[in-house]
Amino acid sequence: MEDKKQPQQENKDPKGKDNKQVNFKFNLNWLYILIVIMVLSIFLNTDRSGNKKEIEWSEFQQLAKENKFSKMIVFNRKSVVVATVKPEYVSEIFKDTIKTPSYFKSKASEESNVVVVIPSPDKFSDFYDKIAADGNIDAKVSFDEGGNIFVDILINALPIILIIAVWIFLMRRMSGGGGGMFGVGKSRAQIYDKSGQTKKVTFKDVAGLSEAKQEVEEVVDFLKNPKRYTELGGKIPKGALLVGPPGTGKTLLAKAVAGEADVPFFSLSGSDFVEMFVGVGASRVRDLFRQAKEKAPCIIFIDEIDAVGRARGRNPNFNSNDERENTLNQLLTEMDGFGSNSGIIILAATNRADILDKALLRAGRFDRQINVDLPDLNDRREIFIVHLRNVKIDESVDTEFLARQTPGFSGADIANVCNEAALIAARNNKTFVQKDDFMNAVDRIVGGLEKKSKITTYEERRSIAIHESGHATISWMTEHANPLVKVTIVPRGKALGAAWYTPEERQITTYEQLQDEMCSLLGGRAAEDLFLGRISTGASNDLERVTKQAYAMVVYYGMSERLPNLNYYDSSGQEYGFTKPYSDETAKLIDDEVKRIIDEQYERAKQLLQENEKGHHELADALLEKEVIFSDDLERIFGKRKWRSRSQEILEQQESPEKNQ
Repeated sequence: MEDKKQPQQENKDPKGKDNKQVNFKFNLNWLYILIVIMVLSIFLNTDRSGNKKEIEWSEFQQLAKENKFSKMIVFNRKSVVVATVKPEYVSEIFKDTIKTPSYFKSKASEESNVVVVIPSPDKFSDFYDKIAADGNIDAKVSFDEGGNIFVDILINALPIILIIAVWIFLMRRMSGGGGGMFGVGKSRAQIYDKSGQTKKVTFKDVAGLSEAKQEVEEVVDFLKNPKRYTELGGKIPKGALLVGPPGTGKTLLAKAVAGEADVPFFSLSGSDFVEMFVGVGASRVRDLFRQAKEKAPCIIFIDEIDAVGRARGRNPNFNSNDERENTLNQLLTEMDGFGSNSGIIILAATNRADILDKALLRAGRFDRQINVDLPDLNDRREIFIVHLRNVKIDESVDTEFLARQTPGFSGADIANVCNEAALIAARNNKTFVQKDDFMNAVDRIVGGLEKKSKITTYEERRSIAIHESGHATISWMTEHANPLVKVTIVPRGKALGAAWYTPEERQITTYEQLQDEMCSLLGGRAAEDLFLGRISTGASNDLERVTKQAYAMVVYYGMSERLPNLNYYDSSGQEYGFTKPYSDETAKLIDDEVKRIIDEQYERAKQLLQENEKGHHELADALLEKEVIFSDDLERIFGKRKWRSRSQEILEQQESPEKNQ
């Protein structure tokens, strides 16, 4: 039995060509070297031999008879004599010749030569022998065979060759190696097929996103079993647009489609169509769809399609990019240019759907718009399970608790939390990643790096403690404020202190809930005003958030007493150009209403703090002593919170499990 070793597989590109060659990385230093060589070659080929003059054979004979040359060189092959003029006769012979500039002169250029074409070397020998016999000449004569004609031609043509080579090289670089200047219009799409992927991403790797995943699973099923849908008279949709905030998993979802489908998958970015040359983008669109038709059924995925799909003519007063619009026009044409059941489905992703052209979103092009939103509680729990597969954790880590501690986090943020927790545990020489590591990772991502070494005076620490205690006290005493997790006066990032909450995940927010949130945000400034008799710059972020929220209540939500049921928000993304959708009188009314709402909540915050002054001072003293306090400390000082949400109950169970025994 023969024992044959299996040959090692070689990487191949989609056309079957080997990719074993070493990739040459372009470096600007090579370009600089080529330019220096070109300049030197031109400089060395420039005749720098001082004064030079071509004369006739008869004139040369007369000058030679008058013994005005110090030496002569006879080039036999060219039948040329180069004679060096004696210094005392230079001005006479070269009186009508422009002298070489002084910055070109060197030791070799101090001589002045005349060049003459002789009838033949034999004729020159006869002439020289005759005048030498008469004793009228003392010039030294030497003979040279002359240079190679091919070498001379090569030296003279070298600068032109170098210029052409550099031009071709740069054109190949700009075209991405697509065959020189004629490959600029080639598509840059990467092709993935079933046999070409080493590590696939499947739908099992995509946690959460159940509705979006169901939509794209149906797209894959269209391509696997087209007859199942066409037999009933249905048409396979041409395209699906994935819309959602950054980091929610749009590209990951497309990779899962590529991993699940048994068809070729073309992947590229919207910026790959953009080029400095006119017409290149449209050419690449045509080439992409030509390749797709050859490999149908297949899937085309265009990431960040807003790079070429922006609405046309949005700002008519400015010069728009005609090249981008031509690319978009070609894309629209190609999406309408093939049949409904041709087996080509286009997936695209963007987080700026509001700026896309309406013609791109109409039925028949992108038939479906799949919203990939931020994950909710259940989705975050599933995402944590996926990212914790390769992380060594102990029994203290609970995915339910982690999911509740990360509201508003995207899938990318959760992956970052898991990675940061593992790094923190490794930094502390732990063998397992524990719950505290995950909490520190969340704090690190949200608040920034902890800066215990930052120098603060006692008065500053006391002011920070009173400020943060004001937030904590009012959030504990108001019904709709977010449940408190912990309060710290340890500086993190740019913040000198912070209060951490677990916000309730609500689909709608009432007027009372917004009021309680604003009152809690103003609690820090109110505490400084009441108990210190002065205010500081520490409330700048709180005031910014309160002002934006009050403005949104008046202008967007219609929650104002004097401007009820009015909304000045432009959902089309036009933002009304340079004009406001309301008059100057209304603008003043809006300002008055915003100020009234903020003033009411500020006075309410001061009243609540006065009613709970003793507890606030006790909380501030505890902060100065411990630097970090938790919800248990607030419960010890103020008693149980009257309004307890489901999140608060789970949080208390996780923090003190012995209470439930």
